[in-house]
Amino acid sequence: MMTKTKGAISEFIEKYYLHFNAAALVDAAKAYEEQLNKGSKMLVSLAGAMSTAELGKIFAEMIRQDKVQIISCTGANLEEDIMNLVAHSHYKRVPEYRDLTPQDEWNLLEKGLNRVTDTCIPEEEAFRRLQEHIFKIWKDAEEKGERYLPHEYMYKMLLSGVLEEYYEIDLKDSWMYAAAEKNLPIVCPGWEDSTMGNIFASYVLKGELKASTMKSGIEYMTFLADWYTDNSKNGIGFFQIGGGIAGDFPICVVPMLYQDMERTDTPFWSYFCQISDSTTSYGSYSGAVPNEKITWGKLDIHTPKFIIESDATIVAPLIFAYLLDL
Repeated sequence: MMTKTKGAISEFIEKYYLHFNAAALVDAAKAYEEQLNKGSKMLVSLAGAMSTAELGKIFAEMIRQDKVQIISCTGANLEEDIMNLVAHSHYKRVPEYRDLTPQDEWNLLEKGLNRVTDTCIPEEEAFRRLQEHIFKIWKDAEEKGERYLPHEYMYKMLLSGVLEEYYEIDLKDSWMYAAAEKNLPIVCPGWEDSTMGNIFASYVLKGELKASTMKSGIEYMTFLADWYTDNSKNGIGFFQIGGGIAGDFPICVVPMLYQDMERTDTPFWSYFCQISDSTTSYGSYSGAVPNEKITWGKLDIHTPKFIIESDATIVAPLIFAYLLDL
């Protein structure tokens, strides 16, 4: 069997990324590849503003090439990839964001520009454009007596074609569209803490939708428990971008199954890597070293463990490039 040759980016990092966080990046990428080669599956968690950082340009290809089998993401990442798809030309970059005064920030608000570090998301073209179409999908499900998880509604909207007239980037650069095409499993804990979650809540407050039309976080956890049980025969790895609930929520499925369900044959996560710029401090879970997770019954003593202390917008594309032989 012929082995794939690595591309220029992969060769570059193997040649020059030899020590410290650079070496950890290469080690983590190689171990990720080993997991896939031995038939293990991989969960990737997305925290922060990875979608607004346009990670979809490379992450969508990871999905298409089966380098990720399940995603855990925040509600913001779920919606902001689609917002970028339909409103990209209306985004405003603010490279001098560190110098902005409170008045400068207020001026952006008055223009309907919500800032995420150096990038402003346009409220009218992004939030409201999605709201018009997603509400119809929520309402249609409710009238039929149907209930779905948050990402399933997003998949329905994408695959229905109602957004096609607004597309402003190449469709292949949208990771949500790539995931929708594959019906890739997604876990989106704390979805209520997102723009679409807030909008859904507003319709509940106005009496136009029932809260029960949206499946809950508990239902996400039970869905994940079943998926993990069905797919962990050859191991499931955990690749965590950032911290927060996108990582905290899904990693707990193992101790839940093992301890609370008393399924003591549940395997630990077979690989763990976190890209983090959080400092380990008093009670900082996002900054905790992977070994701490052993005491919580999430990782085994022998689980390959990596932590890369750097900016995920720099590190993740390089690791994905290695996995895609770029």
